[in-house]
Amino acid sequence: MKMQQTWRANAWFKASAAAFLAAALIGVTFAMWAEHGAGIFFAMAQSGLSWCF
Repeated sequence: MKMQQTWRANAWFKASAAAFLAAALIGVTFAMWAEHGAGIFFAMAQSGLSWCF
């Protein structure tokens, strides 16, 4: 019985670590987008407009 509880604890730990890592990665991505979002948008808009001419 103890072995099964240890396995479940390890599964919960791995799942929570993965969720924390994903949240941290999303947070960093959002922060970078918020800082450089206008430049990215204008660069994409300029490259898109160059195809029109």
